[in-house]
Amino acid sequence: MAVESAASAPLTLPVLPLDGEVVLPGMVVPLDLSDSEVRAAVEAAQAAARSEPGKPRVLLVPRVDGTYAATGVLGTVEQVGRLADGDPGALIRGRARVKIGAGTTGPGAALWVEGTRIDESVPDPLPGHVAELVKEYKALATAWLKKRGAWQVVDRVQAIDEVSALADNSGYSPFLTTEQKVELLETADPVARLKLATQQLRDHLAEQDVAESIAKDVQEGVDRQQREFLLRRQLEAVRKELRELNGEGKDPAEESDDYRARVEAADLPEKVREAALKEVDKLERASDASPEGSWIRTWLDTVLEMPWNERTEDAYDIQGAKEILDAEHAGLEDVKERITEYLAVRKRRAERGLGVVGGRRGGAVLALVGPPGVGKTSLGESVAHAMGRKFVRVALGGVRDEAEIRGHRRTYVGALPGRIVRAVKEAGTMNPVVLLDEIDKVGSDFRGDPAAALLEVLDPAQNHTFRDHYLEVELDLSDVVFLATANVLEAIPEALADRMDVVRLDGYTEDEKVVIARDHLLPRQMERAGLDPEEVTVDESALRKLAGEYTREAGVRNLERYVARLLRKVAAQHELGERELPLTVTDADLRDLVGRPHHVPESAQDPAERRTSVPGVATGLAVTGAGGDVLYVEASLADPETGAAGLTLTGQLGDVMKESAQIALSFLRSHGAELELPVGDLKDRGVHIHFPAGAVPKDGPSAGITMTTALASLLSGRQVRTDVAMTGEVSLTGRVLPIGGVKQKLLAAHRAGITTVIIPKRNEPDLDDVPAEVLDTLEVHAVTDVRRVLELALTPAVSGAEPEVPVAA
Repeated sequence: MAVESAASAPLTLPVLPLDGEVVLPGMVVPLDLSDSEVRAAVEAAQAAARSEPGKPRVLLVPRVDGTYAATGVLGTVEQVGRLADGDPGALIRGRARVKIGAGTTGPGAALWVEGTRIDESVPDPLPGHVAELVKEYKALATAWLKKRGAWQVVDRVQAIDEVSALADNSGYSPFLTTEQKVELLETADPVARLKLATQQLRDHLAEQDVAESIAKDVQEGVDRQQREFLLRRQLEAVRKELRELNGEGKDPAEESDDYRARVEAADLPEKVREAALKEVDKLERASDASPEGSWIRTWLDTVLEMPWNERTEDAYDIQGAKEILDAEHAGLEDVKERITEYLAVRKRRAERGLGVVGGRRGGAVLALVGPPGVGKTSLGESVAHAMGRKFVRVALGGVRDEAEIRGHRRTYVGALPGRIVRAVKEAGTMNPVVLLDEIDKVGSDFRGDPAAALLEVLDPAQNHTFRDHYLEVELDLSDVVFLATANVLEAIPEALADRMDVVRLDGYTEDEKVVIARDHLLPRQMERAGLDPEEVTVDESALRKLAGEYTREAGVRNLERYVARLLRKVAAQHELGERELPLTVTDADLRDLVGRPHHVPESAQDPAERRTSVPGVATGLAVTGAGGDVLYVEASLADPETGAAGLTLTGQLGDVMKESAQIALSFLRSHGAELELPVGDLKDRGVHIHFPAGAVPKDGPSAGITMTTALASLLSGRQVRTDVAMTGEVSLTGRVLPIGGVKQKLLAAHRAGITTVIIPKRNEPDLDDVPAEVLDTLEVHAVTDVRRVLELALTPAVSGAEPEVPVAA
């Protein structure tokens, strides 16, 4: 029985806590000095060792869930250096058990405690039962070490004769838990500790025997299933021979399941063939009851249905393709030019044998960006028609699952390939025209980001090795012409937009709308209304009025609705006997057929009813998701008696637009005297700027000169000219800075009946994109300074007249 030696002197040692591990006497362990507590204990031991002989000593104490054990191990620091991974470390050897006493003080930041060494002596010679216990432990340890192949350790264990050291040797056993090792540490009696170690080793070997028995049973079950599979295959072969001998021919189900023959007969790429044959091998090994068989059959059916080597010949009649595009779509010259260029390059590549360069073919990725109703979606069919290719439309609006693009893993129930693979399969060729409709409406949630999955699809440098999660074989998409449609380019992730060739469709002019209505919309709606061209004729003046006063849009969707409504009305009145056919519809008949116009140009209204008929109102130009639009800015001054000084902004404005208003106000305050404006009103009275259509969010810097003009009109009492609209960013010094969307804004001004437009000087090159017929009707002034804007926009001052300044109620 081990006892605490009364004669042994108490020890004062720094505590080195061990989290998750236990060190027993005789063990040598490396410890990481990156841990602050370990480093503090070692440094404290080194500091104490300088004043006494011997190696630095520490007390190794296990700490389980923040609680220290009652017994520790006296350890000596054998060496301090670097561990194998390069971190600082110390090599510590366990020497003897120590009973932990009260805390005390010592050098360094470590915790110091007093302790008493535990006597672990055993009578010599060993009693008989103890000798038998030592023999049993060595036999069990040798059996366990031989199973692990640790032959070099067997001799070391056999050479240990001391009971305490033999029991503590269990500390190296990896199967013991921390709690079991703590129990060994706190068992002071060596004989009792050896009994405990023997029992733990015996239990572990019993568990190993059970695990080996289970593994053997599983292996026997697998072998039985394999024998059953082999016998069933032999049985099927015998039945097949009997059917052939009896002249019954092949079983229809067997013929449809003969995938190996179908794969070998199919014209597949080499890597796809290898993958398919591997799956056929799996199918032949699978049992009839295995669900894997149905997954493999579905995958093989999908692979065999893909048009791996099918391609349609491109129509290299460049002139003919151009005529097809012109016949099916009016305007859209940029897109037609881009398709014509693409076909011309394809033709020259084919003539010079450059169809495939670096494993990539000559596909294209175009993004058609423009407001709704300008013909982006229908343009895709026209492009396919002009090129002689198959056309497939993939609707991406509202798609939020990444698997919709890249497919599902085959292990899922109901797994399908992605929409790109299905589009190619549906087209039946490897070079279709694929329209990715509404790509800016793609969302993302916990199921992934479909826009990120499209990065590989739409990258010409990568899509020749596109890999769908379902197919798991490379699919060459480099010959596909991808046309992506979007209303707002900014809604497309920047990395995705960078991979596409962006073509902007900025809307139609009034003349183009009339041509579209006459050549495309009217014949289509005439057929749907059940009318013949000889029965109803719609005059061009009526179409022009429908486009100009009944609809005000970038596209032609509403125009088509009004044409359809007009023809339905004519058909209904004829059936009721109220109108005779044939009929010619003129602009004078529109009020009776479709009601009053909704969009009367500002210039056509009574002067007293125009928005700019009072000072403080200016007309600006803006770009929205539906194209360009006119934007009115209203300004007013508060009554000085209210004391409400400062700037008030209303109309759902973004931060950039609010800053533009502050800049406009600051410019007028600092340059008011130069402009002969009563700037004292700006200091003493509150200024209110409002943008009508208050429920519509607005942002951007391009309304800067419009707000400046409205405030200058308010202060000077001079009205803003009705026929003038403007756009441009203003700086604190009065410079007019460039903005975007010039073409859309000028088209909107043209639709609204504006005749004079003011734009920044640096936007003058953008006028090349504006149709000539629009520029002919507009007087465009390119300016660099806001003073010039005020000269052009404000009506001349009436001499002797007092400024009429609107006051906010």
